Amino acid sequence: MDMASEEVTTICTHCDRAIPSGNIDLHTAHCARNLEKCKVCGDMVPRKHAEEHYYNTHAPVACSLCSETMERDILDVHKGENCPQRIVTCEYCEFPLPSIDLSEHQDVCGNRTEHCYRCARYIRLRDRYVHETTCNGVAESPVGTSRDSRPAAERQPRPRRRDPPAPAFPKRHLLITIAITGIAFILGSFIYQKKSDSVGH
Repeated sequence: MDMASEEVTTICTHCDRAIPSGNIDLHTAHCARNLEKCKVCGDMVPRKHAEEHYYNTHAPVACSLCSETMERDILDVHKGENCPQRIVTCEYCEFPLPSIDLSEHQDVCGNRTEHCYRCARYIRLRDRYVHETTCNGVAESPVGTSRDSRPAAERQPRPRRRDPPAPAFPKRHLLITIAITGIAFILGSFIYQKKSDSVGH
């Protein structure tokens, strides 16, 4: 029994496996004819499937989003974390867009303003979270006024006045409306003139 467990083996020069010496000739002939060692992973694969093994397991693949070619084992990480065309959302408006466009979009989007209902000021979206943690609900007074220069003892007893409501139609919106109306008027005049010219001819 000990002799059986210590059977003499020979290493196959083709697949590097230890084969019982009595079978080495038959194994080597079969192994060399039918199997091929993968140059990438070293696995022995059937010779007729060697190309298929390479393309299915090791060949570089193209990302379906950006078409960049890469090793198969990093494709998932690329799609999830690095692909410039992966879809991400803007932190200010939650609009979905490709990662490559996010920075430019957020530069513009973060500069939009929102009305703070507590202090009635317009706050840039990029500053909104900081503002919400520090806003005390009081509109800021202009710096250097006589009110600021009064001693604290005089300021504290007075009840806080309610700030006037913000105008229903801010000046900026009025200017935008005037600009749009002007552009519409110019375009309308241009179209009317073109129609008049075509009717005249």
